[in-house]
This record gives sequence, structure tokens and C-alpha cells, in this order.
Amino acid sequence: MASNTTNEVLIDLSPVIKVYKDGTVERLMGTPNIPPTSEDPTTGVASKDIVISPEVKARLYLPKLTDPNQKLPVLIYYHGGGFVIESPYCLLFHRLTHILASEAKALIISVQYRLAPEHLLPIAYEDSWTALQWVASHVIANATIEKDLWVTKHGDFGKLYIGGDSAGANIAHNIVLRAGVEPLPGDVKILGLFLSCPYFWGSKPFGSQSKEDMTGFAYKVWMCIYPSAPGGIDNPMINPMAKDAPSLSGLACSRLLVCLPEKDAFTPIGILYAETLKKIGWSGEVQLVVVDGEDHCFHVFDPHTEKAKDLIKQLASFIS
Repeated sequence: MASNTTNEVLIDLSPVIKVYKDGTVERLMGTPNIPPTSEDPTTGVASKDIVISPEVKARLYLPKLTDPNQKLPVLIYYHGGGFVIESPYCLLFHRLTHILASEAKALIISVQYRLAPEHLLPIAYEDSWTALQWVASHVIANATIEKDLWVTKHGDFGKLYIGGDSAGANIAHNIVLRAGVEPLPGDVKILGLFLSCPYFWGSKPFGSQSKEDMTGFAYKVWMCIYPSAPGGIDNPMINPMAKDAPSLSGLACSRLLVCLPEKDAFTPIGILYAETLKKIGWSGEVQLVVVDGEDHCFHVFDPHTEKAKDLIKQLASFIS
């Protein structure tokens, strides 16, 4: 929308969004939506849009099959955008998910959760959990959900993965932690979790971070999208290392991949996250990848550079 000059700005998170006193939200950043396709000319991947619930939607990606009854790993993917912009349908994430589905030979469910600040957290977490429950319910013969044929016919529920980029990685972490407390329909188990550039933060600096960094842009975004968060910036949803955060040993998966660009502001706490899991003797397998010379979500913004291709191949290898 055009800039509002007659209404006072309440929250200025330029260059991403502005929130005005009358509740209007101006999104300053974002890429155009791309329609689904029966067969992408580059990757051969088919995509379609579905409705999971009145509030939750998704785009599904099915790679080219070698057998009409082929079973594939299932990835539930949560997109990035700071909880405030973008979707599975936007150019950046549609393009990335196409490439990943093709590389990993995986069926991907890319979830459209409701965005803040119109829908403040924890709504995005609840929507994301609804999507996971819907996917898992496909294993139940008499489930009350409307099942999707791609998921029923091609989903291998022995190979269920959860993953995301940035805010989506934050969601993925919280969803897999919740799955350790609340069993999934059909007692479905999550095999692996990947966190790419995870949006984790806190009040105390880690590694190369300074005290001033901690009240910068990442802090301001969190206070905008979850102003009522108990503990503020040290709420366990944003700070998995907070004093009262649940133990990371509760992650309900057996494989974990953490991908971090060297120059990303979130990398120090991402490294601490991976090291903490190793230190507490988590029973799963932890893999940490740090990409030299790159910044936040570099592979999302341009998946065609050599380093982006390498990272996507590592994600695909982890899933397949």
C-alpha cells in the first residue's frame, strides 16, 4: 500500500514494515506471489495449493516420480520473513522449495501461517502446529480430516522432517520441542529437524555479539510481534537458552542439522544452540554447518550462487 502521511507511525521497522496508530500495517518489503504449476519447466516439480483449516493453508510440492506409487520423505517447511512478511506463494520461498523438492526427492508441505502484527504470536505457532497435526493425521485410516492424495499416496511417514529458514526455523524448533510433550496423531515420529539461519535472540550477548546488538532490530521485531511474551526477549520461544526454557533434550527427533552463515547476526546463538545439544548429551545426531563469508538467508535471496547450491544440496542430502 502507499505510504500513509495523515496517520502517525506507531512502530517503524523499516525497511520491512510500519505499523500506524489506526492499526494499518504497511509492508515495505516482499516478493510477488507465483501461481502453482502442474510441472515446473526447470525442476519438473508439481505444486498445488490446499486448505488445511479456515486459518491455515499450504502449498504442496511433488518432485517428478520414477514410479507412480513411489514413496518419498515428507518435509513440513516453515517460511521466513520475521513472522511479518512473505508466504509459501512468494517468489523467494516458492523458488527455494521447488529446488529443494527436486534435489531431495521429497514431498514438501510449505505452511502458510498467519502473519503478525495483525495476528500476534503465539498464533503463528498454533497455526504451524495445526499443519503438523493435519499431516500426521494422514496415517489414521478413519481420520476426520480431508486427506490429500499426494500425502496419502506418496508420503513416507518413517521419514518425516521439519525445517525452516529464519523465523521459520524458530517455528520449526518450537514445533519439534512441543512434539516431545504432545504426541502426534497416529503416534507419528519426527525423524529430523533442520534449522537454517534460525531467528533466536536474548538479552545477553553471545560470542561476537555486543550488548548494543541485543536491543537492535531483532529485539524490536520480537517486541512488535509478541508484545505480551512472558519474559520479553528471554521468552523461551525466542531464546532457547533462557533460564526457564525447556531442556533441548526434549527435541522430538533423532537428527538435527543447523545451518548458519558466518556473517549472520543470529549465528553466535545458533552455534551455542548446537553446542548446547552436544554438551547435554542429547541422544540424537547433531550436524553444524557454518558457511564462510555469507549473510542471513543468502540461499533464499539467490539460490543460484555456488555456496547457495552447496547449502541446498546439504539440506537435500539431510532429508533424502
